[in-house]
Amino acid sequence: MKLKETLHIGKTAFPMRAGLPNREPEWQKEWEENQLYAQRLKLNEGKPSFVLHDGPPYANGNIHLGHSLNKISKDIILRYKAMSGYYTPFIPGWDTHGLPIETVLAKKGIKRKEMPMAEYLDRCKEYALSQVDKQRDDFKRLGILADWEHPYLTLQPEYEAAQIRVFGKMAEKGYIYKGLKPIYWSPSSESSLAEAEIEYKDVKSPSIYVAFKVKDGKGRLSEDTEFVIWTTTPWTLPANLGISVNANYTYDVVAVNGHRYVVAHDLLENVAKAIGWEDYEIVDQLKGSEMEYMTAQHPFYDRESLVMNGDHVTLESGTGLVHTAPGHGEDDYQVGMKYHLDVLSPVDAKGVFTDEAPGFEGMFYDKANPVVTELLEEKGALLKLDFFTHSYPHDWRTKKPVIFRATPQWFASIADFRQEILDQIEKVNWINPWGKTRIYNMIRDRGDWVISRQRAWGVPLPIFYAENGDAILTKETTDHVAELFEKHGSKIWVEWEAKDLLPEGFTHPGSPNGIFTKEKDIMDVWFDSGSSHEAVLKGREGLTFPADLVLEGSDQYRGWFNSSITTSTAINGVAPYKACLSQGFVLDGEGRKMSKSLGNTILPDKVWNQFGADILRLWVSSVDYEADVRVSMDILKQVSETYRKIRNTMRFLIANTSDFVPQKQRVAYEDLRSVDKYMMNRLQEEIATMEEAYENYRFMDVYKAFVNFCTSDLSSFYLDFAKDVVYIETENNYDRRCMQTVFYEILVALTKLMNPILPFTSEEIWGYLSEEEDYCYLSEMPEVQHFADKEELMDLWQAFMDFRDEVLKALEEARNEKIIGKSFEAKVTVYPSEPVRMMLDGLNANVAQLLIVSDFAVSKDAAPENAMKFEDCAILVEHASGHTCDRCRAIKEDVGENEALPNLCGRCVAIVEEEFPTQAKEGFEEK
Repeated sequence: MKLKETLHIGKTAFPMRAGLPNREPEWQKEWEENQLYAQRLKLNEGKPSFVLHDGPPYANGNIHLGHSLNKISKDIILRYKAMSGYYTPFIPGWDTHGLPIETVLAKKGIKRKEMPMAEYLDRCKEYALSQVDKQRDDFKRLGILADWEHPYLTLQPEYEAAQIRVFGKMAEKGYIYKGLKPIYWSPSSESSLAEAEIEYKDVKSPSIYVAFKVKDGKGRLSEDTEFVIWTTTPWTLPANLGISVNANYTYDVVAVNGHRYVVAHDLLENVAKAIGWEDYEIVDQLKGSEMEYMTAQHPFYDRESLVMNGDHVTLESGTGLVHTAPGHGEDDYQVGMKYHLDVLSPVDAKGVFTDEAPGFEGMFYDKANPVVTELLEEKGALLKLDFFTHSYPHDWRTKKPVIFRATPQWFASIADFRQEILDQIEKVNWINPWGKTRIYNMIRDRGDWVISRQRAWGVPLPIFYAENGDAILTKETTDHVAELFEKHGSKIWVEWEAKDLLPEGFTHPGSPNGIFTKEKDIMDVWFDSGSSHEAVLKGREGLTFPADLVLEGSDQYRGWFNSSITTSTAINGVAPYKACLSQGFVLDGEGRKMSKSLGNTILPDKVWNQFGADILRLWVSSVDYEADVRVSMDILKQVSETYRKIRNTMRFLIANTSDFVPQKQRVAYEDLRSVDKYMMNRLQEEIATMEEAYENYRFMDVYKAFVNFCTSDLSSFYLDFAKDVVYIETENNYDRRCMQTVFYEILVALTKLMNPILPFTSEEIWGYLSEEEDYCYLSEMPEVQHFADKEELMDLWQAFMDFRDEVLKALEEARNEKIIGKSFEAKVTVYPSEPVRMMLDGLNANVAQLLIVSDFAVSKDAAPENAMKFEDCAILVEHASGHTCDRCRAIKEDVGENEALPNLCGRCVAIVEEEFPTQAKEGFEEK
C-alpha cells in the first residue's frame, strides 16, 4: 500500500471538462421526454400563480442574440419563481403576420398580384410556420422551459377571432372611425405606418425660402408685399393651400432690394442673414391676428393660399410663416380643418405625383425637389436655396424615407380615452423608472392610431360597405365575423362573398338590392400582437389577467407595451400587465450595433456549438441588461473561464462528499465547530442576497454574489484549508464530518440557486447528490435559516478575516524576501493588541490550519524590529523548523520520532495507526 492511499482525496465521476456543446442536447431531450416543464406545473398546482406574458418575436429568420437575451431572462425569472413555489405557466408566442413575410416571398419570386389571393395567403402561412418551428428549436436549445407544443400564434383562428372581438368592442365604444388624414406613408412598402414603425436617420435635404405674393391684404398689406415661408420639402408646394402665422407674434414688413417682405420680427435677423439681405428697413409692423383670412397667390399655380392663425407656429426656426399643405402634415391638417381647406395630397401609393399636381405627373416625389426649386426660380419666387443634414423619419423595415400623405384610413381614436391610458400607466410598476416617463410621454403626445394597412398578409378589418358606400361596423357583424374566423380562419375573408360573411338575413337601408362589399385593408400588426391579452391571458386556461410581468426590449415602449396597454385600456379599462421590465440592445464588443454589413453579428448557434448554452446564459446573468450590452467571442471566452472556476468549485464539493451520507452523517448545526458555523451563516447570507436579487430581476447581482462566494469564501478560504482536514483526517473524524456537512449544505443550496441561470450544469450536478427529487428543477429554492448565535459569531469571524488579511500580507512579504516559498513553510508569530488576542482565544480553532501555515504562536513579548506592523498587531514570519511530513506536507519538529513511520509527523502517525494499523507496522511502499 502506498502512503498516498491513506489520504481521503475525494473521487468523483463528475468531469472537470463540461463538454456542454455535446451533452446539453442529450439533457434537453431527456427533459422533454420526462415532461420536466409539466411536472413542475403539476407540483405547483393550487399555489399562487406568477404569469409572465411573452411578447411575440417576429417569425422570420434564425433567432439572434437579442432574442437569446430576452428569452433566457424570462426563463431565469420563471425557473426561480417555479422553484419558489409559484404556478408559472409560460405560453411562448409568435407574431406571424406583416410585411417582412411578404417581402421574403417576393424575393423568392412569388408575385402576389399574379396568383389567387387565398393561395398567396397559404404561402405566407406556410413560411411563417416554418420560421416558428426553426425559432422554437433554437429557444429549446437554450434550455428554456415552456409549453412549446401549444404556443400562441397571431395566425391561429382562435387568436384572430379574439382580435376581431377586441376591434369590435373598441368600435362599440365609438373609438374606431374612418378619416382622410395625413399619416406616415411608406412609398417603399406602399402602406401606411404607425409611429411605432418609424425610425430616424440623418438625410441631406434642400432648405428653401419662398415668396408668396399678397393677393388680398384686407386693406392692411398692399399687393406689392410678399409673405416669406421656409421649407425643407419643396415637393409639398404643389399641395400648398395656405400659410399659417401665430396670432400673438409681431410681424415686420421689410423693404429690401425693391421688394416688401413679411417676416416674424424675432426671426428677421436670422432670415436676413440666411437669404443675404444687407440693407433692409422695417417699414411696417402688424400682429399675426391682423393677417387672418388674407390671401396669397400660389407661386406657380393659379390658386389662392389662405393665411390662417395657428398655435403650431413657433419662433424656433424658419420665418414665422409656415407653408401649409393639409394633405402632408398633421399640424397642417389640423389648422386646415379649422379653416375648412381641402385635404389635397397629389401623391399616389408609390410616392408618385398624380394629375392633381399639374406639371409633375408621374414624377417620384423626391425627384420633384429640384424641379420645384427651378420652377420657383423661374417665377421669381425663390429667395434662397441651401442644403442641410437633419434627422428624418424612415420605414424601419425597408429603411427608406417615409412621407406624410393624406389617404382614407381607419383610425383608433386615442384622444377619446387618452387620460384613461395615462391613469393606467401610473398604476403599473415600471421596473425601469425611465420607462414610465417614456411611454407616458408617448401616449400623451400620440395622435390617433392608424390601424389600417394596404397589404395582404394579416387580419382583415371586419368592415362591410353598403351599396351607397356606408361603412357597416356593428356588434352583430363583428361578433359574427369573429365566430366564422374561429371556425375557419381569416382566409375566408378573401374566399367568401360579403353576403356569406354577414349574419344570415342581414339587411341595411343603404343596400336595397342586398349587395355588400368588404374592406380590403388589413389591421396594423401591432393591433395583432396588442390583442394578446384577450387571446392569451383571457383565452388560455391557467393564465391570469392582468399578467404579473412583461419583459421585452426597450423598443417595445413604442411597440407592444404601447399597443397592448392601449387596446386593453380601451376594452377592459385596465392595463394588461402589473409590472413592466425592459432590456437594452445587444452590441458588439466595441459597442457598435450588430449588422450583417459590418460582419460583426454572432448567431447563438455559434455560441452554443463552441461554448454551450449555459455559457450564453451565464453571460446574460453577468450583464446590466437594462442598458445596451456588449458581447463578442472574446467576452464569452472570459465568461467561460468564470464558468470553469464555478465548475471546479462544485466538483471539489462533489468529490469531497462522495463518502458522505447526509441522512446518516450530517452534523447538527449546534454541534458544528465555530468555523463551520461561520460558513453556514455565510451561506445563509448569500442565499438571502441571491434570492433578493432574483426577486428584483437583478441577475447581475446573483452572478456577482455567486462568483464571489465561490472564489473568495470557498476557494480562497474554506476549501483551501479544508484539504488539511478532509484529505488528512480519518474517514469518520469529527472535524471531517463537520466540514462535509457544510460542503453538502453549500452544494445543495448553490445547485438550486444556479438552476435558473445554469440549468444544464445544475441538473448534471444534481445527479451526484443524495436528494429525493429526480431533478433540481423539481426541488424548492433554499430557505434562509436564522441561527441564534449568528450576530456574535459573525462579528468574531469577520474580525478573524480582517486579521487573516494582515497575515496574508506578511506571508507575501516573507515570500518576496525568500524567507519562505509556500505558506506551509512558515511559522507565524503574532504580537496582538488585547482585542486581537481575545478574538484568537475565542475562535476555539486550530489557527495554523486556518492560515495554512505549519506553526502559529501568540506572543506576549514586544514585537521585534523585523515584524510587520499593523494597527492592531505585529506579525513575524519565519521559516518553520523541523522536517516536511510526507503525508500532510506540514513542517513539524516531531517528524521522524516514530521509527516505523519516520517520514510522518506525530499527527499523521496517530491517524495512520488508527485507520491502517497493519500498514503502520509494516510500512508503506516507496512513492
